[in-house]
Amino acid sequence: MNALLVFSRLIDALNQRVGTLVTWITLVVVLISAGNAVVRKVFHTSSNAWLELQWYLFGALFLLAAGYTLLKNEHVRVDILSSRLSRRAQMGIEIFGVLFFLLPACTLILWLSWPMFMDSWVTNEQSSNTGGLVRWPIKLMIPVGFALLVLAGVSHLIKCVGFLTGRCPDPTAKDEGPTAEQQLADEIAREAQAREAATRQTSGNAVDGGR
Repeated sequence: MNALLVFSRLIDALNQRVGTLVTWITLVVVLISAGNAVVRKVFHTSSNAWLELQWYLFGALFLLAAGYTLLKNEHVRVDILSSRLSRRAQMGIEIFGVLFFLLPACTLILWLSWPMFMDSWVTNEQSSNTGGLVRWPIKLMIPVGFALLVLAGVSHLIKCVGFLTGRCPDPTAKDEGPTAEQQLADEIAREAQAREAATRQTSGNAVDGGR
């Protein structure tokens, strides 16, 4: 079991690194999207290559982040019934779901998508749009993304069994700290308060000066 837990930590480290990469991809997508919009509105022109790069990266973002999302327990869970059960029963449902739903479905998609990528790679498939990009890089993201999700599922399965045997903490427990959205909202609120305080101070100084 200890060896399996080490393997699980290696998988988690991989998906953690990919998740960090995806955050930078998000920034790149935003910049490219903004650039495409500005060029189209201001200069009344566009580039199929840049437009396709935009949706290539957008697709890569979701495909590559699937395993990271499972690692962070951010996938949608419908637990109206399971939430009423004991933690051990809930963990049994997790194991059943991973073994009979997550892994089979993801493995099937991985198996079916690989020949599609290989065909695109061998033929050097090009976009049907004038000036577009080659198609195999985005098709490669499908098997890569689902491979990462399969690995994340295996890691989650190991941790669920480890929890039942008392070898590791609850893998479904979420971080008690503030979420990224909450941190951003708090930062915006602090900046707004700082600006309001600066405005009041400036107004007070102006009134004092007028006297």
